[in-house]
Amino acid sequence: MREPTVSYLPRIRSAADVYREFSSLTSLDREVFIALMLDQKHRVVGLHVVSVGTLSGTIVHPREVLKADILTNSAALIVLHNHPSGDPQPSPDDHEVTARLQSAGETMGVPLLDHVVVAADGFYSFAE
Repeated sequence: MREPTVSYLPRIRSAADVYREFSSLTSLDREVFIALMLDQKHRVVGLHVVSVGTLSGTIVHPREVLKADILTNSAALIVLHNHPSGDPQPSPDDHEVTARLQSAGETMGVPLLDHVVVAADGFYSFAE
């Protein structure tokens, strides 16, 4: 099940590409966690808003992320979320979620290429 509505997004080559495409999230007043499903050439084939949280957090479970990934039959995954505080530095919870998603992705055969935190003061890439 592919998402034709995301065909406007270019190939994702770096965390800077993610930041450029999703910098509008920096203006939101609550955290939003998004999964980008990619094909083998790292073109976006699906976009899933996993959760919308509060000013300081959101709930993310690997099951919710990987469900969308499996439905789009994607080859890889990038996740991102915003920090309304403006500071892109990841929290301990961000590190934990990333580790859980990497592990679950390995089990399912879908690599997590990156987790990008976008904020008014820039971005943080777990992969870079």
